[in-house]
Amino acid sequence: MQFDLIRNYCLGKPEVVEDFPFGPDVIVWKVCGKMFCLGNIEDFSSINLKCDPEYAMELRERFEQVQPGYHMNKTQWNTVYFDGVHEKDILDWIDHSYNEVVRKLPKKLKERILHE
Repeated sequence: MQFDLIRNYCLGKPEVVEDFPFGPDVIVWKVCGKMFCLGNIEDFSSINLKCDPEYAMELRERFEQVQPGYHMNKTQWNTVYFDGVHEKDILDWIDHSYNEVVRKLPKKLKERILHE
């Protein structure tokens, strides 16, 4: 999966910015200050995505490329290895991650996002 595709897809969502809070090698995409996607720039072979806990378990059972989140809360984060996964699935999972974070934002922020 190409870095530019993921980057542009994430940045195309409302209120998303990229950040490097963990150093220059780890890029993080945030919506309203909350992380929803991150990956290592030097070895862009996977990304970490926020996920509903039940859906996270389902994905891990169905796809060997979906593992508990590396260095993350294993209940709510998955690490997705790109090799062998369809691009559409990855983009759908990015959407799910973004929506999981937006869903938990304060009402005022959610309304701002929905009206963009």
